[in-house]
This record gives sequence, C-alpha cells and structure tokens, in this order.
Amino acid sequence: MTDDAGMRYFWLWDVFFSFVYVMVVSLVLFVAEEATTAERAGAVALLSVIAVCYATFAKRFIIAERFGWQLNLFAAVLFLGVAGSAFLVPYTQYAFFGVIPLLFMSMRLAVAIALVAVSIGFTTLFATIGDPDANWTNSALAITISVIFSVMIGIWIDKVVQQSTERAELIAKLEASQAEVGRLSHEAGVAGERERLAGEIHDTLAQGFTSIITLVQAAESELGRDEAQVRKHVALALRTARENLAESRALVGALAPAELTESSVVDAIRRQAAKLAEEIGVAAEFVVQGDRRPLPTGVDVVLLRAVQESLSNVRKHACATSVEIVLSYQDKSIVVIVSDDGAGFDVSEPTSGFGLRGMRSRIDQVGGSLSVTSSPGSGTTVELEVCT
Repeated sequence: MTDDAGMRYFWLWDVFFSFVYVMVVSLVLFVAEEATTAERAGAVALLSVIAVCYATFAKRFIIAERFGWQLNLFAAVLFLGVAGSAFLVPYTQYAFFGVIPLLFMSMRLAVAIALVAVSIGFTTLFATIGDPDANWTNSALAITISVIFSVMIGIWIDKVVQQSTERAELIAKLEASQAEVGRLSHEAGVAGERERLAGEIHDTLAQGFTSIITLVQAAESELGRDEAQVRKHVALALRTARENLAESRALVGALAPAELTESSVVDAIRRQAAKLAEEIGVAAEFVVQGDRRPLPTGVDVVLLRAVQESLSNVRKHACATSVEIVLSYQDKSIVVIVSDDGAGFDVSEPTSGFGLRGMRSRIDQVGGSLSVTSSPGSGTTVELEVCT
C-alpha cells in the first residue's frame, strides 16, 4: 500500500487492533480467575509490550511496506509476547485475532505463513502445558484448524494489499498520463494558435502592407508628372491602411475578418477584385454561379482568405493583364476558382513562402480541397472546393 492510502484507511485496522487488545486484557483481568495475580500481570505486560511496539515504530514500517530488520524484530516480539502470555494465561490465545494479521502485514507471505503456523503451535502447546486436564488430541485438532484458517486469512490479506498497491500504481500512472496528455494538448493548442495567427497576419496585415508599399512607390514615380494619379495612389494607400487597421483590431479581438462583419462573402470578394483592378490596372472579373445561400462563418473566412492570397500572388508575381474569380454555389459544395493569364510557375518546385502552405492549412480545417494548376508562361489557376 502507498503511504497516502495507508494514512487514509489504516485507522480502521487501528480500531480493530485496539478492540482486540482491550477485550483480551479484560478476559485476563476479569475472567481468568484460576490464574494468579502475578500471572495476569505478566500476561497483560506482555500484551502491552506488543501494543507499544506496534504504536511506536512498527505501524509506520507496515504502512510503508518497508520490510527489514525492524519488522523482523517486531515479529519476534509478537511471537514471544503471545506465546509467553498464553503460557501464563491461556485466554490470551484470543489475541491471535489481532496478531495474525499483523504477522502477515509485517513479513513476506511465505515467511509469515511459516511463522504463523509455528506461533499457533507453540502458543497452543504452552497454554495446554499449564492445564493438567488438557486433551492433546483436541489441542492438535485446534492447532490444525487454526493454522489452516489463519493461512487462508493471511493469503486473503496479502492479495488485498497487493491489489491495493497495484491499484495505487495504476492510478499514479493514469495521473501521470493525464498530466502528459494535458501538457501535449496545451502545446498543440499553442502551436495551433501560432499557426492561426501566422496565417491571419500573412493573409491580412502582410498583404495590406505590400499593397501600401506598391501604391506609395507608384505615387512616388508619378510625382511632378501626373497629380491626379498621385492623388489616386495615395487615396488607395490610405484606404488600404485603414482596412489593415480594421483587420488588426479584428485579429486582436479574435473576430471574423473585418470585411465579413458588415457584408457577405460575395460582397467581400467583389471588393477584393475591384481593389486589385484599381491598384495594378488589370481587368478583374468576378462571377457568381448558382443560388446563393448562407455559409458557416468558418467557410466564409476560408473562401475570402483563399481569394486574398491568390490575388496577392497576382500582385507580386504574375504580371497578369486579366484575372477571373468564379464563386460557384453547387448542390453539396462551394467552389472558388481564381485564374490569371500571368507568368505562371512550376508547381513541382518547392516554395519557401507561407502563402500556399497557409492556404492549404486553412482549407484542411474545414475539410476542403485545393488544387493549383500552372506552368511557366501559361498563367495560374487556383481551385478551392469545400463541402457544405
């Protein structure tokens, strides 16, 4: 048994041991009238030595299952104390109700069985020697029955203690496993949140800053030549900065994208197409197919972010003259296709950026699929499908 379990439940055994001690001492003092005063005093003294030894040092070693010379010494005290008291007053044999369990708790099972058999035999013999009318046949029968019964009790006690120990070890392992699962879940949650924030920052703030830089550079190139174009680029940069500010506030507040808080995903994508056309002068067409229906917020976010990332790649890499965005409401799914006539790229070559990787991560969260078709000089088509 563990120290904790022992301290919780061992008081029940203390109550039983105290009851046996009081009852046997009462028998010696008030029932054993044939014994002399000295014999009764000696028997009580020997029983008291057992009780004191148990209370002062044996109990804590029994609870901790620290088998060693201390409990071997206690077992010797038990044997000599009970045998001696039984020789003085035969009634003290009833102390075996408390002594036998102590022997099994103080020693290994095999040793305890042997010692119990010897203790019962010697104690019964000592008690019989002092009785001139003793029946030795009955004594031998009593010894045999007592040994068998005591061994059965001892084996039962050992099994109970063993099961308690195994149960305590299992509980400790389960608690350790739960703590490990909790730690891993926490780490996974932290990693997932970092991934989410990285994706949000890339899809919103980083793209917005890229647009602002592009617009400021365009305005700078027009300085002194075309005042109207400079004002147009600066106005677009200011609007993009405000949108970035709104996105950052939404990100801090763990809200949906700012563009979706006041309008639908269709309107948000249409604004993205118009914004692209204003910024880089391409022909951006947005087409909606099928009957529009409300979608879960998570799906709306994925669709918008996928379009934003695709258009960001058009800005930075494609050098395209036209872009087409198709949002198709199908019976059991929603499909977004973004295609351009730009430079294209080799999809088999690994990319170092976060864009496509972040897009795939978002799509996986809603159980969707993503395909990218492109080749150098042939433009790029990004197709996203989410089952609804």
